[in-house]
Amino acid sequence: MSYPLVILLCVGLLHQTARAVIMDKLADNKICGDAECSHVLSMATALDDFIAPDCRFINIKKGQMVYVYSKLVPEEGAGVFWSGSVYSERYVDQMGIIGYFPATVLKETHKFTQDTVKIPTTGMDFYCD
Repeated sequence: MSYPLVILLCVGLLHQTARAVIMDKLADNKICGDAECSHVLSMATALDDFIAPDCRFINIKKGQMVYVYSKLVPEEGAGVFWSGSVYSERYVDQMGIIGYFPATVLKETHKFTQDTVKIPTTGMDFYCD
């Protein structure tokens, strides 16, 4: 194998991993239904549209159903954000994508669990690809 080909291969591999970014934390702690945040806390309905300002967030359309997986514990002066995934027959392309959104654009319609755990957030909670 020649050196230019090896260098080109290495640069290509580095370029692939350079796209991922760990963004600033939105909070230091979050509330979840279990230690892995894999259980849905609640179901909510979007009261208004929300356009994601960056890759940590998801777009939500008014009337859309949303599964809430965690609720960030806000720092003083910070907004209240939840994480979840949209559910709708009209927006199938967004289903399964988990991201943040302001709690103020949703109305909880059904709580699945009353038992919650407070755990610290990590850089991976705010990972963008």
